[in-house]
Amino acid sequence: MSIKNVVIGLLCGSAALWAANGYAAEGAAPEGTALYSEKGDQTCLKCHDEAPYNAIMKTPHAVKGDARTPAATHGCESCHGPSAAHASNRPPKGQKRTPPGVVFSGPDASPAEARAEVCVGCHRGGQRMKWVGSQHEANNVACNACHTVHAEKDPVLVKTTQPEVCFTCHAKERADSFQYSHHPVREGKVSCADCHNVHGSPGPKLVKGFTINATCYTCHAEKRGPYIFEHQPVRENCDNCHAPHGSPQAALLTERQPFLCSSCHSASDNSNQSGGWFGGKSSLAGGHTQSYYLTNRSCLNCHSNIHGSNSPAGEAFLR
Repeated sequence: MSIKNVVIGLLCGSAALWAANGYAAEGAAPEGTALYSEKGDQTCLKCHDEAPYNAIMKTPHAVKGDARTPAATHGCESCHGPSAAHASNRPPKGQKRTPPGVVFSGPDASPAEARAEVCVGCHRGGQRMKWVGSQHEANNVACNACHTVHAEKDPVLVKTTQPEVCFTCHAKERADSFQYSHHPVREGKVSCADCHNVHGSPGPKLVKGFTINATCYTCHAEKRGPYIFEHQPVRENCDNCHAPHGSPQAALLTERQPFLCSSCHSASDNSNQSGGWFGGKSSLAGGHTQSYYLTNRSCLNCHSNIHGSNSPAGEAFLR
């Protein structure tokens, strides 16, 4: 019998699972196994009948009429594990009470794997099917690090409050959200989960799509193409030019025009030393010119279809 099955058996009290692994058909736990409290959640509420503990009574987890919920099985102990010893223990003054089967917070918190297994035992499939092996799982981030189960509305499931939960760990992204140009995350119109699947993803950086571009095209479909004339950096990765979490430049650009373009289009392509297209007199380091049209304006003044063009004359992405 695997450790995983033992954990599930302890938490869910499944008679079928015990029987399938050679135990009594009536679901009796093996000798030495922790026991559930005789009166279930009524025992727990004798001590934990105040906020935030009792707030769970206003959530779907507490619907006893739904056989899938913790309330319909072992109540609090469906998640916290068999805790009869915790409920009945009366330690001497100054000593700690025996902890529940699974502790979700504090210095005595159970390992992240054990805490996550409790949640994944019921919440399998869908967006969580790639949790095992995901970046959060590999970094020992348990479900309760983001989710608040003992709350009428879990902050991470509400679009307006979700970012602050994510920013608890992702401080750089929090700073970027204050930049001049940013997605309307702080305004409550976009949430982190609109782009990322935090439970696991086949793409990089936990984005929902298989690629960065596929994720961006979910909202920016007009940039998808296909185009007769394609701009290769665009096809490769939107991040080549855009900083998705925030930028001091317009349109989330990583650098101001025309210097962003010049990072790829060198002086040999846009040289003005000989009085070329823009009549520049000298060239700056890195291929940037002193042309008024370039340094004070933007390449996009002429190359406006920079994401791609279907015009027969669109080879240079002109308007």
